[in-house]
Amino acid sequence: MTAIAGNSTVAPRVSPWRDPSAWIATVDVMAILVALALPWSTSLVGILSVVMLLAMVPYIDLDALLRTLQRPISLAPIALFLLALIGTLWSDAAWGARLYAVSPTAKLLALPLLLYHFSRSERGTAVFVAFLVSCALMVPMSWVVAFHPSLSLKPPEDAIRGIFVKNYIDQSQEFALCAVALAYPIIMLLREKRVRPALLLGAVSFGFVATMAFIVTSRTALVTMPILLAVFGLLHLTLRTNLIILCSAAVLAVAAWAASPQLQRTMTTFTSDYELYKQEGKATSIGERLEYWRKSLRFFAEAPVIGHGTGSTRGLFVQAATGPAGLAASQVIGNPHNQTLNVAVQWGMVGIVILYAMWLLHLSWFHGSGFANWIGLLVVVQNIFTSLFNSHIFDFHEGWMYVLGVGVAGGMVLKARSAEPDT
Repeated sequence: MTAIAGNSTVAPRVSPWRDPSAWIATVDVMAILVALALPWSTSLVGILSVVMLLAMVPYIDLDALLRTLQRPISLAPIALFLLALIGTLWSDAAWGARLYAVSPTAKLLALPLLLYHFSRSERGTAVFVAFLVSCALMVPMSWVVAFHPSLSLKPPEDAIRGIFVKNYIDQSQEFALCAVALAYPIIMLLREKRVRPALLLGAVSFGFVATMAFIVTSRTALVTMPILLAVFGLLHLTLRTNLIILCSAAVLAVAAWAASPQLQRTMTTFTSDYELYKQEGKATSIGERLEYWRKSLRFFAEAPVIGHGTGSTRGLFVQAATGPAGLAASQVIGNPHNQTLNVAVQWGMVGIVILYAMWLLHLSWFHGSGFANWIGLLVVVQNIFTSLFNSHIFDFHEGWMYVLGVGVAGGMVLKARSAEPDT
């Protein structure tokens, strides 16, 4: 029914349950809450992500969704999930282990849906701001816990490292990502001569770096942060500016090394762990990884095309656990701590091709300028290099950082490109 006043016609009021804009706003809120919860909680992220995906159902345009799913950026993560599902058919593991090994790839199905949603939403940036704010709140909490370990929810060995929740690898990944991601808006603000907000963001970035240097340090983050900074410099700065920053960073690194016993201990373990493993056979972190990688390469060579099947990794390590007690050679794991090898053991070259195709397609998607392209590129580059030492696509925390970062930023880029006039 319509009401007519003069020559104007007032459209009937749409019920919020049938209003697409209301559902889009709901999904936006859920995505923001997921980003806020990610540094703090695993279960809450799982619950909120399910609610977020279900809230997309009432407003989905099936034709538009199909077009999004047909894009290579969407097809690659879907293909990796389907391979994990099909890979259960030739695995020798128990069916419980096979299905359990499929679950880490299921989160990849959310990536195309986020791409679809944020190509229509105006609140993509708010998701990244929420993640930044949440990580920034973790900084003072880390300092408090470092001096008062009893306040931590983690065991004493983690509490003394400033870990309130999660673990030092997850926290270092968050801090490294945020610290480098802030470089883009800082440079943009300085170019606009907006010095005060640039200094404020610089202080936040410095807080992340200082916490990593003095409180919680991951060797993976120490290796990958210079790479992320190099990517930013090559893309957004002149040669002269890069040289100035490189010299400044070297001075700061030496100062941080001299002032931080935590940083010194972390760096010296690179060589000491390897020497203890090679000379005395002790089960150090680096020694264990080398052993995992050596065995995984052997497993891959035994089934190079399609691998041993989904969930087969632990069983293979059980069969290979013939070393003396206490040595890395006798340890049984289900994750070789390398994303490529994790995929190769289960799905062979087929899996490696799909994994690398996904990374390359996502890298190529973020080839332009602008904030969304920068965030998306940074998330992919970080995941690629940290996956040399961990299986970060399959890990819950880092996996969701990837899905959320690529999905939201990818949708923002798709929206911007769709708005460009055809040439």
